[in-house]
Amino acid sequence: MKKHLPADEMKKDLDILLSKINALEVSAPNDYQKGIIKVLRALVEGQIHSVNEFEHLKKAIDLVTLQLFEVKNKTNS
Repeated sequence: MKKHLPADEMKKDLDILLSKINALEVSAPNDYQKGIIKVLRALVEGQIHSVNEFEHLKKAIDLVTLQLFEVKNKTNS
């Protein structure tokens, strides 16, 4: 099973993909293709947002865990 990429690499890959999608939009000859490209852009931007939110959640969980240990240490003292 393949491991997940680190968040920074995922964001970098998604940014590259977003750049390619933007380049496709410029060369799209008709409205149908432009519509498909808008959908692709929305999906990639949503994925970037999800990666960012996941990073925030990991930090929040770390902070809550630290607070729990501090409370546990204070009650044991």
